[in-house]
Amino acid sequence: MSLDSLADAFHDGLCDIYHAERQLLKALPKMIKKATDEKLVTALTTHLEETKQQVERVELAFEETEKSPRAKKCDAMAGLIEEAQSMMEKDASPDVMDAILIGLAQKIEHYEIASYGTLCSWANSLGYMNAVEQLGENLAEEVNADKVLTKVSKSVNRAAEAVGR
Repeated sequence: MSLDSLADAFHDGLCDIYHAERQLLKALPKMIKKATDEKLVTALTTHLEETKQQVERVELAFEETEKSPRAKKCDAMAGLIEEAQSMMEKDASPDVMDAILIGLAQKIEHYEIASYGTLCSWANSLGYMNAVEQLGENLAEEVNADKVLTKVSKSVNRAAEAVGR
């Protein structure tokens, strides 16, 4: 795909985030299964349900490009998920693993926040108002998920800190 215009870059970015969200649909259940803190499980489960909706919103954002929804391998998300899988295989106490899972999830959230922020800006410049609305809703959910994880981390980190004392 040539990137001769901002519209081309926007479409390429949509293809990237579309793949990223679909990868996340497969990774989040594994993180939920590994988590032990009830609030963390709830936060990840809630975000899994949001992610399903986010995939649908990305598909709607493609409409203004007049191109079909298509996934392009998102190397960044693939790397973040690979890191998460590697860390989940480590021998760690449940409390420490929960703290690790929050850190991994927040790395993913920060990537998504950056991606959606850029896509919203580009969509706005291009006059793709439906895409601005759809992707803006995804962005708001990602920001909220990050805030929830930060809140959960306070008690999880205290419990993890107490391990091995």
